[in-house]
Amino acid sequence: MNKDTVKGNIDKVVGTVKRKSGELTGDRKLQVKGAVQQTRGEIRNAVGQVKDAARDANRNPDPGLPAKRSSGL
Repeated sequence: MNKDTVKGNIDKVVGTVKRKSGELTGDRKLQVKGAVQQTRGEIRNAVGQVKDAARDANRNPDPGLPAKRSSGL
């Protein structure tokens, strides 16, 4: 888990709280701000997961994959 994943999860939770608060109070502006923050958190979380997967792939290359070959050009 890296900082993007953590910050993404925090944004998702805070955004959800804002959106729900806006729904309960009838504050449309707060609903929209919450939805935007929630979506931003989901995107940042996904970016963090891709970074984690890339890091893990570099640490543990799959021995079942064929070795890279030079094209000879």
